[in-house]
Amino acid sequence: MLGLRGLEALRAFVEAGTVSQAAVRLGRTQPQIGRLLSALEAELGFQLFDRHNKRLTLTAEGREFYQHVERLLQGHDGLERFASQLRRGGRHHIRVLAAPHVAEAIVIDAVATLSRSDPRFTASVDSRVRIDIDNWLGQEHFDLGITVLPIGHAGFETEEFLRIEAVAAMADSHPLARLEAVTVADLASTSFIATHRRSLIQKEIERQADETGVTPDSRFETQSGMIACQLAARGLGCCVADPFVAHSSGTPGLIFRPFRPAIELRYGFVFPAWQSRSRLGRELSGAIAERAKALWGTIRTSFG
Repeated sequence: MLGLRGLEALRAFVEAGTVSQAAVRLGRTQPQIGRLLSALEAELGFQLFDRHNKRLTLTAEGREFYQHVERLLQGHDGLERFASQLRRGGRHHIRVLAAPHVAEAIVIDAVATLSRSDPRFTASVDSRVRIDIDNWLGQEHFDLGITVLPIGHAGFETEEFLRIEAVAAMADSHPLARLEAVTVADLASTSFIATHRRSLIQKEIERQADETGVTPDSRFETQSGMIACQLAARGLGCCVADPFVAHSSGTPGLIFRPFRPAIELRYGFVFPAWQSRSRLGRELSGAIAERAKALWGTIRTSFG
């Protein structure tokens, strides 16, 4: 069985860049870290490192192996934090996992609200992009997740709490800003900023384009909805975005218009099915739902 100390030495080496800095990070000597890495490599039975002038670099196999090591150690770190929280009164702690824009737009305010009402309340809030949802659902430790539905991962229960609609986002000087609503046909006559082809919104844009026989003028592409909004605010085109993503971009000069036909986004909570829902989880999910509904109402009133 692989030893934890060798895996921790590998992580320290990758993050620090050298054996000597890994030793400093772990409070060990350089020879000790060298021996741990050599022992790990021997135990694995394949070459983790290339060695040039006494300097180590990861091999291709080493880089691939480290990706799994990092996920394993993140889980181990989470268990250690959870054990510490239980010792300090775990009933007042909750682990929340959400997409970055959801954490920014909704979760943080809800956490702050709950903290003011309960001085014992503690939380860990982590973010993962929705496109990797199958990975983080299966590998992360959390009590409450927030994402766009649907998901089909066994072992989790979902509860929808809000339906919103994607918005067309652009600079206030953009020609499409004069319209009451934007359609996929409008995206063929102006620069369109496309997002990841696996995203729910981009899939729907492509479906509507196929049905109507138009081709959006995709001059710019990005895998990030937030970057798409930032490009749009700088006058580089129009994007279609989750309104919470657009709000979280924090970009001045960005305005929204309804997109038609509407692209519906169903927000929901994700709960591990193997554990009961705590009072704290119910209170926080209620605060999150309330914050999300209020923000969606504010965004809708901004349509001009």
